[in-house]
Amino acid sequence: MRTVVVIGGGILGLAVARELARRGTGVTVLEKEGRWAAHQTGRNSNVVHAGLYYKPGSLKARLCVAGNRSMVAYARERELPVDVCGKLVVATTESELPALHVLAERAAANGVPARLIGPEQAREYEPEVRCVQALRVESTAVIDFGEVCREMATELTAAGAELRLCSPALAITRRGPDGIEVATPSGTVRADGLVNCAGLHADRVARMAGFTPRASIVPFRGEYFELRPERRDLVRRLIYPVPDPALPFLGVHLTRMLDGSVHAGPNAVLALHREGYRWRDISARDLAAIARFPGLWRLARRYALPTGLDEVRRSLSRRRFAASLARLVPAIGPRDIVPLGAGVRAQALLPDGSLVDDFLIEQAPGQVHLLNAPSPAATSALEIARYVADAL
Repeated sequence: MRTVVVIGGGILGLAVARELARRGTGVTVLEKEGRWAAHQTGRNSNVVHAGLYYKPGSLKARLCVAGNRSMVAYARERELPVDVCGKLVVATTESELPALHVLAERAAANGVPARLIGPEQAREYEPEVRCVQALRVESTAVIDFGEVCREMATELTAAGAELRLCSPALAITRRGPDGIEVATPSGTVRADGLVNCAGLHADRVARMAGFTPRASIVPFRGEYFELRPERRDLVRRLIYPVPDPALPFLGVHLTRMLDGSVHAGPNAVLALHREGYRWRDISARDLAAIARFPGLWRLARRYALPTGLDEVRRSLSRRRFAASLARLVPAIGPRDIVPLGAGVRAQALLPDGSLVDDFLIEQAPGQVHLLNAPSPAATSALEIARYVADAL
């Protein structure tokens, strides 16, 4: 039996392992934390994206649209909670209308069910919203990706896969043309192939395996607030702004979760630690790597002013954060939101300072490395898994 070791126990690692096991491959999953989905998967907005934002024909467009269907179907098949509630993307000023119309065109090109509506129709969905026009997207859903991961782990255990928590990869060695050895604190794992789904550490794992990635991971922290319980009625479903087309971030938005709470965010600020969920989380190693990488300085010259500075100010000021939300829902004020937590996005950056816009999946003999897989990777997880299994 062919065997594969998967490094990373987020939704991508578990989905890839599940797909390989379904194809008759022996699988070992290594996760350095003591639980599944400890980082990006367990700290995101839990939105199953529709696929309207992405360039037609790109991996993100193809795999997200298909992933929306397959993720919702998986949740329903496994009796996991999911709510296909749809969302509004709202233009709050006339100047945002051209970008909104581009999104509508992309939705049509990608096969996403969406339509432009006026402010009165928008208020039928969201009575408190303010806009000059909106894009109603029907297939957007809300899910619990952490619960999806736990279900996949249960499936893998039943299929005979070996799942190892608290098992970081310490060293990776090639043994002949088709052999891989991964050293862990509890012993060496031997396999025929390797899939790197290490997220925030994917570039480091690739280099450990003897592969030189085209891009490096730069961490961006996204901070969340939530509406106080007595103000949750201000938002019925999901409300998004028109995103800046020059950036890979969707902007601060409002999401009603499965439990009825309403999350607000995330913003996007450079993290000082690859697992830096607070300003005081600082890693000398990560800071040194960032400082040495020329791509970050080129990115900074392009976006530090005013975009980056605005994000930092919003991070440090509840009033500014609330003001961003009030552009969408004017009734929201600083007293209506409370801090919730943060996630860190593993964003791949090229040496010329370009943000990698699409999924970046690179290969070497017997190896597949997922080197840029931020949102909508969780939505696309089952489709990425098929893509990776085919590649391997």
